[in-house]
Amino acid sequence: MISRREYEIAFVGLKPGFHEFCYQVNDKFFEEYGGQDFTNSDAHVKLLLDKNNSFMMLKFEIGGKAEVTCDRCSNELPLQLFEEFNVTVKMVENPEVMNDQEEDPDVYYISRGESHLDVKDWIYEFVNLSIPMQKTCEYENMDGPFCNPLAKEILQNLKEQEVQKENPLWKGLEKFKDFDPE
Repeated sequence: MISRREYEIAFVGLKPGFHEFCYQVNDKFFEEYGGQDFTNSDAHVKLLLDKNNSFMMLKFEIGGKAEVTCDRCSNELPLQLFEEFNVTVKMVENPEVMNDQEEDPDVYYISRGESHLDVKDWIYEFVNLSIPMQKTCEYENMDGPFCNPLAKEILQNLKEQEVQKENPLWKGLEKFKDFDPE
């Protein structure tokens, strides 16, 4: 099991300025969060922390790779991860109230008495946000190296059947296709 402390940053001992943290996450990291839309993940997370007196700027750079299931042919596709996310962490007296009222998801409040910042949930969220909603290869004709030829054939047959079927509702409208009112 992964140590929870591994993703906590003791920022109180850090001097003001930039600090860099690197994390390597794989499928084992995501197990406690339940099922994911990807497998065989190997994500590299670089966190740049800019510490100031009353706030911190966090920049998460997500890289690496994962495998996703193609939405068209159900084959496994390799996916390169590459995204950046920014979070501003502000230190205030009443963080619970401020977090409830804040509308910007990129701003987070912690208590002035806090000494550690847990970034595990942000890493989980940002890796997941790096996965596109629609997962298909870039080949429109499904002729790419990862495309399933059987699925291509089935989809082509369905398309041909659809063209052959003529809806009787539209049959009478063909005579108006080239109609010229003048």
